[in-house]
Amino acid sequence: MKNIITKFSICLFTLGALVSCEDNLDQVPYDAFGTENAFVSAQDFENGIRGVYSALTLAGHYGSSDAGSMLSAPDVMTDNVTLAQSGRNTKARLHRWGYDGNNTLSGLYSDNYSLIYRANQVLSFVDDFEGDSKANIIAEAKALRALAHFNMVTYFGKIPTQSGDANSSLGVAYVFDADANIEPARNTVSEVYDFIVTDLTDAAAGINVTSDPGRMNRDAVNILLSRVYLYMGEWQKAVNAANAVSATVSSRDNFLDIWTDVSKDGLVFYIPNETGVLGNQIGVTWNQGPLSNIAIEYAVSSELFNLYSDDDIRKTAYTAVATDNFGEYNAIIKLFGREGQVNGEVDYKIFRASEAALNKAEALFEIGGQEGAALAALNEVRSQRYAAGTAPDGETGAALEAAIHLERRLEFAFEYQHFFDVKRRGLGFERPGTGEFTDGSGTPSERLTLPAGSPLFQLPFAQSSLDTNPNLVQNSGY
Repeated sequence: MKNIITKFSICLFTLGALVSCEDNLDQVPYDAFGTENAFVSAQDFENGIRGVYSALTLAGHYGSSDAGSMLSAPDVMTDNVTLAQSGRNTKARLHRWGYDGNNTLSGLYSDNYSLIYRANQVLSFVDDFEGDSKANIIAEAKALRALAHFNMVTYFGKIPTQSGDANSSLGVAYVFDADANIEPARNTVSEVYDFIVTDLTDAAAGINVTSDPGRMNRDAVNILLSRVYLYMGEWQKAVNAANAVSATVSSRDNFLDIWTDVSKDGLVFYIPNETGVLGNQIGVTWNQGPLSNIAIEYAVSSELFNLYSDDDIRKTAYTAVATDNFGEYNAIIKLFGREGQVNGEVDYKIFRASEAALNKAEALFEIGGQEGAALAALNEVRSQRYAAGTAPDGETGAALEAAIHLERRLEFAFEYQHFFDVKRRGLGFERPGTGEFTDGSGTPSERLTLPAGSPLFQLPFAQSSLDTNPNLVQNSGY
């Protein structure tokens, strides 16, 4: 039986007595009230699109606290971190690539489809809306829908450049309908990426050039589009999308302040995380407490730590020496807290202008014959990260290619990208055999090697998801 909302139409009561009642009962199905009756005014659509954005902070997306699947999982599964034995073993199964249908990122799957459902609801009613913000709302909904599908397909499907069979393999279901009971089959990777590109190119054409905090703008869409094209191996299109980004790389002088929310330099899309509004302590995904008595989940791996030169500002911005009763660690402080705080309550930083420069550098190199332009794009970032006169420069050939990929790793450490950068290149992981302490002692990660081509680069779907949708096919190897 459907729930119904009983609505009395124009019933007037005076001094407790029924004076008149025009009509009898107008019974509206509950689901109908929640859709067409909810999307009428400009404010309704503003509320609707804000509801789509709010899904980005669900635990299975960029997340809240230490449950965030996009917040930390892409680094937990890599050689960027070493599990701290004194911690809570948060995501330890992911770290040792020991996931299966009963231990996987089920929240990532369900919460992304929750976002997609909300976006599709907005889009399904927006045709009848004639407000000034219509084009922007459509663009935002499509951009967010694309982002959610992209984040899922990078986990659960292959990446187009990963292997020769990637495009024809199964990705995820690209959903356009606002139907909570849908049981869609998986699209191929090629189909999913084509749908993502269509949504993003539409969004880039209609979205506002500037936006309020917490909302995407044209630069954010073009950064995402350049990343998608990079993953597709569409090098010139990746360059074109990166060139459409007007935001500039954050300066070295402001870089430390970005991570304590003092500066917004170079931030293109971020979600404010203020006390009393969201107030999520997202930094506890890496550690809790002061540096002098830390409760640490993961330490910076010795390999990654040694890749940062002492004159690289990112070494200071991302890492710090911390201690507990067991020893001394190179701790991850990228989400540590605002000035004077260690509570992990900082803004969600989703897209930064430095990505456009690094996407462009890689794509230009891959096109061939444009090493000078690729080096120039790379140096847009390096000139703002190293002390004056100390940045590497002048590489050519294989050395330039290696420098571009190194810079991506250094720039986006603990920031959603390294696992996918290795995966899309068809490579594997070889973790250092050192422990979690600064001197390399302690206990190494349980598993050190994830070979190229391993099915573990594609995560399994949760058994609960397979049970709910009979048309969902499990990935091979599980």
